[in-house]
Amino acid sequence: MGSHMTKYLLKEYPEYRVIVFDTLTYAGNVDNLKDVENNPQYTFVHGDIRGREEVERAIEEYSVNVILNYAAETHVDRSIMEPDAFLKTDVLGTFNLLEAVRKFNLKKMVQISTDEVYGSIETQRGEQFHENSPFAPNSPYAASKAGGDHLCRAYWVTYKTPVVVTHSCNFYGTHQYPEKIIPLFITNLLEGKKVPVYGEGKNIRQWIHTSDHCRAIDAILHNAFPGDVYNIGSGLDNEMDNLSLTRAILALMGMGEDMIEYVKDRPGHDFRYSVSYSNLYEEQGWEPLKPFEEGLAETIAWYKENEWWWKKIKSGEYREYYEKQYGKA
Repeated sequence: MGSHMTKYLLKEYPEYRVIVFDTLTYAGNVDNLKDVENNPQYTFVHGDIRGREEVERAIEEYSVNVILNYAAETHVDRSIMEPDAFLKTDVLGTFNLLEAVRKFNLKKMVQISTDEVYGSIETQRGEQFHENSPFAPNSPYAASKAGGDHLCRAYWVTYKTPVVVTHSCNFYGTHQYPEKIIPLFITNLLEGKKVPVYGEGKNIRQWIHTSDHCRAIDAILHNAFPGDVYNIGSGLDNEMDNLSLTRAILALMGMGEDMIEYVKDRPGHDFRYSVSYSNLYEEQGWEPLKPFEEGLAETIAWYKENEWWWKKIKSGEYREYYEKQYGKA
């Protein structure tokens, strides 16, 4: 998500200087920004938001005036295995950024968060979360993001720190680390391996293409007022259960359901997420534009054409995680 937004900003606002501050965990990949590595308006800084001095040093050195906080530990399965990293990045890291915004009087911070903070909707269709829906996180990941979001609210109420919070549905697109369901399934199939579907595959999610998410953050960055909260959704028409998603990928790749392997369900697996983007549409004029089938076909084509990018990822640490989570492929 962060690399897509970096390229989006450099294209849409060539006068902006974009500083990418990243500690390069297992999911960090400088190859994601090879397209812009020679752009004079782009700078990469190897740093960790969990270290307050590192954050403050970068802000002073590069005269930063706005922060987009894409930094997070995000994978639910990993949060169940090892939750401590999620608390340190998603809560302490967010705290350090908020303190820096307050200390240096920055213009704005946008907190990129998730619909998972709201918990699960147990109905199949219709009901949606809104910006005033109560938080009810059900995984260590969701709880850590909720903690960071609560800090953002507290800093706005207490200190008038200019922060805006966003809660997004599931996103997809190119360059996505292949532990996430769409790139995991695409790359497994390209390797001739089956795809692991949790339980009966009935869990429901909304899907938004990364290009639409970038447009949403653009609108929020430039137009939203401090203290605002926005849900970024893709509409009820872009909701589907995991089995339907799997079948869509299989169909586009010319494969059948014999490539599905049903695995033990995730502990505490939320049934359905669905967020309404009505506030974002009414206040900012934003709505998703990329049809899901078109975006999915483009994503599959990219992974087919860029094996160099993902094949070196799916080894070493990744393979150890995969075997621990799903068993040997």
